[in-house]
Amino acid sequence: MTETRTAAPGDAADDPSAPPATPASRTERAAAVTLSDVARAAGVSLATASRAVNGSARKVRPDLHDRVLAAAASLGYSANGPAQAMARGRTSVVGLVVHDIADPYFSTMAAGVVRAAEERGLVVTIGTTGRDPVKEAQHVAALRGQRASAVVVVGSRTGEAPVQARLAEEVAAFEAAGGRAVLVSQESIPVDTVVLQNERGAGDLARALVGLGHRRFAVLAGPPGLLTARDRLAGFRAGASAAGAQVQDELVVHGDFTRDGGHAAMLSLLDAGFARGCVFAVNDVMAVGAMAALRERGVDLPGAVAVAGFDDISTLRDVTPALTTVRLPLQGIGEQAVHLLLQERAASPRTVHVDGEVVLRASTPDLTTGRPSS
Repeated sequence: MTETRTAAPGDAADDPSAPPATPASRTERAAAVTLSDVARAAGVSLATASRAVNGSARKVRPDLHDRVLAAAASLGYSANGPAQAMARGRTSVVGLVVHDIADPYFSTMAAGVVRAAEERGLVVTIGTTGRDPVKEAQHVAALRGQRASAVVVVGSRTGEAPVQARLAEEVAAFEAAGGRAVLVSQESIPVDTVVLQNERGAGDLARALVGLGHRRFAVLAGPPGLLTARDRLAGFRAGASAAGAQVQDELVVHGDFTRDGGHAAMLSLLDAGFARGCVFAVNDVMAVGAMAALRERGVDLPGAVAVAGFDDISTLRDVTPALTTVRLPLQGIGEQAVHLLLQERAASPRTVHVDGEVVLRASTPDLTTGRPSS
């Protein structure tokens, strides 16, 4: 398993000569206090603060232990019960499994996971599948062998039943061994899951585009076996139909869920004679690839062909014209996954639904007025 460690500082950062914590002000006491605050106040590393507060089996030097507890009391810090259980029974590692860390969609979620985990003295290791869903189960199995405290699996589920069954088995085994697991995907495995409302968001986007006067749509639909791609295509079609427009089958092109996949799919559409209309790419990186293909062919963007995406990745700040998309709170989704991990197990799996927000920008002009949509 290839892992990148996003680390809590080591014990070498502890400073025996650092002064003890000073009493916190009333304002500080009223604010939410994290373990990072306690570590800074005590002059120790985050790892040491975690072991002292959470009762880890790995002992902390008595003077440092007392200093951390004094800082925690001064700041009014209250340790999280599940985090304490993690520290006592297993390693302080949270495994994060994503398809492609170079994709801003996954890297932004990863930033949220790391931020929330580090505030609780946990260390995050990242495993990537290279967009091979079979490897998700392999990563979870490896993390179980390493006695990781928890695992977050981010990525669309596949329509292949054996692959889904294998992941479900490994997640169940991970939790049976005392770990905690959360998925960010579809609600398809009986475990706590953050569910993105892909179908609803795509439907909202289609209705908004029809409201701008767009009637002829093509879709760069991603891999046919990827449930996220399926949901977004289905939602867009339903939304367009509800608003009085249609997506013709011959204008739906499947391709890789990547920038190059979007580029190739757009070229395929152009070669088939698509010269005017609005293209919906089921994620932003595909949309960026489509825009590049349009420029290469000299197609007027957005005058002849408008483009919309889904996700609102940070890369879009540098895209011209600004891309219409469905915004997801990607970093917040990562943080939410960690919050679920740190809650006590419920009698039945919990589901947190996250809605997207349509953001209209210049890549889809308002045809009813002739002006850009933003």
